[in-house]
This record gives sequence, structure tokens and C-alpha cells, in this order.
Amino acid sequence: MRVKEVVKAFKLVTAVVMFGQLAGVANAGEKTFEVYGYAELDYIQDSGLVDPDWVDTLRPSKIIIDRSEYRSDSQSVFSVKQTLLGAKGNLPTHNGDVFFRVEFDLFGVGNEAGETTFRLLHAYSEYGQVLAGLTNSVFMDDGITPNSIDYWGPSGMIDVRNWQLRWTPLKGASTFAIALENPSDDIDVGELRTVPEFGGARSKQDLPDLTAHFRQKYGFGHVQLAGILRDIAVEGVVELSPGVETPYERSDLGWGLNLTTVIKVLEKDAIRAGVAYGQAIASYINDGGMDGAPSLAPIPGNPPKIAPGTDLELVKLLGISAFYDRWWSDRWSSSIGYSSTQVDNTSGQGPETFRKGQYALVNLLHYPTKNLMVGAEFLWGKLEDLSGASNDDKRVQLSVRYSFSKKNFFAKN
Repeated sequence: MRVKEVVKAFKLVTAVVMFGQLAGVANAGEKTFEVYGYAELDYIQDSGLVDPDWVDTLRPSKIIIDRSEYRSDSQSVFSVKQTLLGAKGNLPTHNGDVFFRVEFDLFGVGNEAGETTFRLLHAYSEYGQVLAGLTNSVFMDDGITPNSIDYWGPSGMIDVRNWQLRWTPLKGASTFAIALENPSDDIDVGELRTVPEFGGARSKQDLPDLTAHFRQKYGFGHVQLAGILRDIAVEGVVELSPGVETPYERSDLGWGLNLTTVIKVLEKDAIRAGVAYGQAIASYINDGGMDGAPSLAPIPGNPPKIAPGTDLELVKLLGISAFYDRWWSDRWSSSIGYSSTQVDNTSGQGPETFRKGQYALVNLLHYPTKNLMVGAEFLWGKLEDLSGASNDDKRVQLSVRYSFSKKNFFAKN
């Protein structure tokens, strides 16, 4: 995420806020503008092998199984990538409040994986029942995120921020929301990459993803059921005869369900759990999997050939997450739990393809003052591929975080 993209996000939210101003300010003195964030330093001592671009966090899918290219298992890392800065505010108008939020950290992903660079997390405005911008997917329940210090978090929970247009007609003890979200997918061409006549494939994203959730609050916490429908499509060419390229296009309907709950225990403790299942939902799971792959393996030969009847098959995925947050006192807390992602691979995928990722942690966090947190966390992860080969990773993370907030930037000192 480059600086100019962050600036664009600020401009987007500012434009929506200005629209709210044009609607008529009820009382300018009631405007709020909060700047908040935290500075964080993480020290990680890793005993396993992970992709060097992802050593700052534990993602089971980034654990390295083939050790032939690496000499040492142990890695030691200092990182400030979790440092975060945000701003949010509220503007009362004659027709209701306009709320906005912009937030970013320094954890590079995608083409910037491994870099300390701007990553936009939230950039949205909400006016009445309508929200527009970048924020947590409606398919997600951020309430089941444990109180931990690892950046990426449990592998088997739905966890993605997405550009969206959301409508929330029901708010309160019962909440219903529905949204159109930015489509994206992860297609694995599998063993077709070994076939000379296969000319490649690219995703087609003709329609937005449709997401919805219903949440019911109870005295003990809440229960949420979320769903998603997705159009997954690919197109490309195959060279079935020398010099003659034949175009092809395949599509199918992806779907998923995500059932989550938070159960309050004792005074401040909580159980946070969820299970997600569907086909073509890997783009929304926190780590691991793929949305689609070839249905059949190529016909062996020299060279191999595309098997008749080969089609796009959407991959089924199961994600689970269960954690317990324990508060020993107002200044000490712990979290312990387990999460996993498992896919039902297709016949056309290669032996090194992701099959299952597991993730577990236990920690002890201390809050010596209101704004300061220091903590230690032990993490374990394991990756298993389609061939049955596997490797695990164990690490210890020590973190120091100083939080800050200016709750009303417009207030006179």
C-alpha cells in the first residue's frame, strides 16, 4: 500500500463526510474527530522454516516443507509492522449522523509482502443504514478474534476486509446486514501447468459477491450466522492442435456459511468460536486453501494431455476456530486456543498443494498502565500438503505496545 493510495482513501472518506455536511449540520459543536493508534515492537524467535516474506507472523500456509533450499531452521526477527494509526469521527446532521473511519498499519502484503509499508485496513463512511468503503466483510464476525499478539491470527476463521456497499436495515439486539462486496478469487491451475497445450487461465469477476449475516445478542453474548454467494469464473485458451488456439470459459456458483458465537464466562472471560464451510470461500478464510482447481488430472504421456471432461471444480473448505480469553485480573490476561483450515482437494491438483493448516497459541499479557501492554506468546503451526508431507513451526513472540488516543480533535484545550 503506497502513500498515494492512503491519501486516496482519506479523500474518499472526506468526500462522503462533506456530503453529510451538505445535508445540514444540526449542531457543529457535536462533531467528533478522534485520532488513535499504537506503536508496537515485536521480537520473534522462530524455530521452524517459513517463507522469509512472512516471518513476522505465523501463517501455516507459509510454512516450508521442502528444506532443500534452506540451511537453517531458526530465525530471529524484530518488527514494527503492527504499528497502527487511525482516525474516526461523527458528524450529526438534520437527517442523521455520518460516521467515518480510516485506519492503516505497516504490514506489507501481496506484492509488498515482507516490506514495512502502508497497508490500508479501513476506509469507509456510514450514513443511516448504508455503509460504503473498505471494512470487515459482512461474512465475517470479528468478535471471535482472540486477545492475542500474533498479527495474522487464527487460520480457520473468516477474516477479510473488503470494499463493499452494505445495507443494515435491522440494528440492535437483532442485527441483519446485506452487502455487495468486491469479488476476488484464488484459482489453482494444478497439474495443468505441466501440459504444453494448456495456454493458462485467468479469473473473470463479472459480478460482486453477495454476503449477509444475522446476529442475535443474548445475555451470555451473541450468535451470528453469515452466508455468501459468489460467481467464480475463469477464461483462457488451449492449443488442441498445433498453432490453433481454442478459447474456453468456465463458471460455477460458490457458496458458504459461517456460524460464530461469543459466550461470556465469569466476569470478563469469553469463549470465542466459529465454524465455516462452503465451496470457493478460501478468499475469505484467514489462511490457506484455494477457490477452484481442475476437476481431473492430465493424461500421462510425453507430453501429458488434457483429460476429456476437465472442468473448473470449486474446492470445498472447512474452517474452525475456538479460543478462550481469560482475565486473571484487570492487569493480566491470557488466551489459549486452536484453529484449522482443511480443503477437499480435486483430482487435478499437484502433490505440493495445500491440504490442511493448523494453528494454536497460548499467551500471557500484562497491562502495567492504561496505555501500555507487554506480553509473551507461544505459537504452533503445521502445514500438510496433498502428498501427505508436512512440517510444523514453533515460535515465541514478545511484544510491547503503547496505545494513544485524542478523542476530540476539535475540543479546545
